[in-house]
Amino acid sequence: MKTLMTSILTLLLITSSSLVFGAARSWEVDKAHSAIYFSVDHIFSKTRGHFNEFDIEVNFDPAQLDQSSFVFTIEVDSIDTNITKRDKHLLSADFFESSKFPQITFASTKITDAGNGMFDVAGTLTVKGKKYDLTLPLKLVGVTEHPAKKGTEVAGFDGTIVIDRLAHGVGTGKFYDMGVVGKEVEVLVTLEVLSNK
Repeated sequence: MKTLMTSILTLLLITSSSLVFGAARSWEVDKAHSAIYFSVDHIFSKTRGHFNEFDIEVNFDPAQLDQSSFVFTIEVDSIDTNITKRDKHLLSADFFESSKFPQITFASTKITDAGNGMFDVAGTLTVKGKKYDLTLPLKLVGVTEHPAKKGTEVAGFDGTIVIDRLAHGVGTGKFYDMGVVGKEVEVLVTLEVLSNK
């Protein structure tokens, strides 16, 4: 009888622990329908671009935010502003110095429900080997069954943030002081992520 009670208590403990500490749902990023865009002022105009190569690990469940996470890895060499000469300049020591620092990363440490489908994703941004605290606001646009993939659900996230590139070591300020390139960079993250039901 004692052995039976011990077994029941052990089973209850394991079950309750799995409910508390179970991992949030894993999602695979649909790269064909996801992007990381940026925009920066150039004298009077806006220069826009994006990164062609990136990986994003998404574990997300709005009911399990303590177990949810976002991890971004961006390949700096994949920067694309539609002008090769400008892209090469951005990869140089004047800006990203990609030969020494080939990746930009962001790893979440805490996700908070901000209401109305918004989530504040706080974490650590690493640029040119230095770490910075950053909170990326992401909106859960929706979750639905994928219309073209039976048995698969698709979720969408959008987020926009303005980053001071000089505060993050991207440039010395020379081109900003000349009035050529702005220091504030608007970043748009738009994601479609997939998960089997």
